[in-house]
Amino acid sequence: MRAGRYEEAWSLSMAVLAARDPRQRDDPSLAYHRRWVWDGSDPSGQHVLVRCYHGLGDTLQFARFLPALAERAASVTLEVQGRLAGLLSCIPGIDRIVAFDPARPLPPAQCTLEITELDLALRISPASVAAPYIAAPPVVAAQGSAPARTIAICHDAGDWDGDRCVPAELLAPLCRRYACITLVARPTTLDVLNPQGCPFDMASTASIVAGASLVITVDTMIAHLAGAVGRPTWLLLKAEPDWRWSPDQATSAWYPSMNLYVQPRPGDWAAVIGCVERDLARRPFLAQER
Repeated sequence: MRAGRYEEAWSLSMAVLAARDPRQRDDPSLAYHRRWVWDGSDPSGQHVLVRCYHGLGDTLQFARFLPALAERAASVTLEVQGRLAGLLSCIPGIDRIVAFDPARPLPPAQCTLEITELDLALRISPASVAAPYIAAPPVVAAQGSAPARTIAICHDAGDWDGDRCVPAELLAPLCRRYACITLVARPTTLDVLNPQGCPFDMASTASIVAGASLVITVDTMIAHLAGAVGRPTWLLLKAEPDWRWSPDQATSAWYPSMNLYVQPRPGDWAAVIGCVERDLARRPFLAQER
């Protein structure tokens, strides 16, 4: 997948699927993010249920394939994380959106897939889907008014993988020089326009992202949101990043508006931020003192 050899990746995935015990499909004894759902059947002409069992970023990344699914299926029901239900309502072709309730999941349909299985089921590569594919009304405000040429930043990737997080102090000089908004949903001591933090609301966050001139983020849901909305995005990556990003590439097939900044060695965030500051100084519309 990193190398863009999608046909080869899909063949490997189908071999893995064929070797699985069908009695373990959507196994309730497993955590949702460890389940497999699709049985390999063709979704064409079927009433399809798309479950979103992984993280918010995974859902945003693979939501691009929903219109292509809708073109083939008789109907599409999306069982999605409640925080994303409103945001994804703009995607065409979805007949029904249901907020996922772990205590009361929807019953299986004629064809049931997990959203991260869509590229495999449809045999569609990320480059085949144009971005942006999620719409959000842009605002240039974060709990008040913010000037144009705003940089939206996210340095925290949560507890899933602490190695993805950038120490906040490394971003302090950047925040002092440029008009910045934090996309982290908690108060910060960084010199940003919203020191109280970003609202813990996907629609509000998406609008802040849409109104920013540039998004600088670590590998977390914010990266996928910014890419899906089509904003210029600089993604800060650890030396050995997740499968969807190639450390040997400066760009991503998943999001044409995204540039990758990869650690030259494990833990070296200072070098990454140095490259970011160098490139910011070359951007005439941003390179000015606050």
